[in-house]
Amino acid sequence: MNTPAKCSSALRIWLAASALALFGCAESARAESCGASASGFGQWLEDVKRDARANGVSQRTLDAALADISYDHAVIGRDRGQRIFRQSFEKFSSRLVTPRRLSKARALLQRHAALLRQIEARYGVPGPVLVAIWGLETGFGADNGRFKTMQALATLAYDCRRSAQFREELNNALMIVERGDMSPAQMRGDWAGEIGQTQFMPSSYLAYGVDFDGDGRRDLIRSTADALASTANFLKGKGWRTGAGWNEGEPNFAVFLEWNKARVYAKTIALMATKLDGGQ
Repeated sequence: MNTPAKCSSALRIWLAASALALFGCAESARAESCGASASGFGQWLEDVKRDARANGVSQRTLDAALADISYDHAVIGRDRGQRIFRQSFEKFSSRLVTPRRLSKARALLQRHAALLRQIEARYGVPGPVLVAIWGLETGFGADNGRFKTMQALATLAYDCRRSAQFREELNNALMIVERGDMSPAQMRGDWAGEIGQTQFMPSSYLAYGVDFDGDGRRDLIRSTADALASTANFLKGKGWRTGAGWNEGEPNFAVFLEWNKARVYAKTIALMATKLDGGQ
């Protein structure tokens, strides 16, 4: 039998050990920055909110942006199924650079000729390049995507495959809402969180989005002028050289790889832009 003094000492040791074990468990839970199923998503999201508040995001923004989102299995399925970029250039480009799409693009080049000249004068990027990207990304704004941006980004930020990259994009999306550019309800796009007529990630939206139509907002969803000028600003920011070529092996082809790292896609942008510029 222990004496009272020994019992007290043993109790203190046990309590200290228990507290250390609990602290270790809490630290382990907090360090759990990603997950492979929906089971831990709710707790992870609470940690995201806490960190965002600490970084100056208002409770109003968090309530509006993150209140009703959930783990999106459809987003994970899309992320795991990107086989299209493994196709040959011939097969890939023939599906996208169609006679119908080229005809529509040429009509839009004429319709927006004055706007495209203004954009080229400021950023040095020709109209055929911008219209090619516009057409390939969303069919000239006809289909910007239907995924809820905040939910898509949160799902990918929680998923372990590219958690750090998408956690940063989620934080940037919260900043877009915080500064009043868009509401969460307006932020719908493709499954990986791309926004607008030319599909900007939130980080690119913050860095390169411009108000080209002068209405006081950078609206890459509804404003064609803002969307195309922001695209030109992105390309210029990534090293676009005015007057230089853009086909593979030419100076500006590397800038297309900044837009999309898949070489087959970059070559398809170059192909469509060349056709719109009168080349073969």
